[in-house]
Amino acid sequence: MIKWLQNWYYQLCDGEWEHENRIRIETIDNPGWSIEIDISKCGSDILPKSWTLYELSDNNWIGFKIHDRIFYAAGDSFKLEVLISLFRELTEKGEITDEYIWSIINSK
Repeated sequence: MIKWLQNWYYQLCDGEWEHENRIRIETIDNPGWSIEIDISKCGSDILPKSWTLYELSDNNWIGFKIHDRIFYAAGDSFKLEVLISLFRELTEKGEITDEYIWSIINSK
């Protein structure tokens, strides 16, 4: 997933985009990971979405939202690759379905 994210980023770099937009990956105190990615160049058909949490347990959860053309996602300590795969699904399909999320969270 990291290689895919690198390639996605590289394809958008045009001398300007990379100065105004960002990809932020951080640890959070739950403990876990969060990512924040500008999706303004991902297509205008991506709709806003309020925060939705998908939780099997305190140690097996992810959540995400889309607000002001920013994709925000967070998950437990073992979900960094999953968060990136959610973003990939969004860029490739234009949406992230509940079925997709539950299939990922149940397999990890």
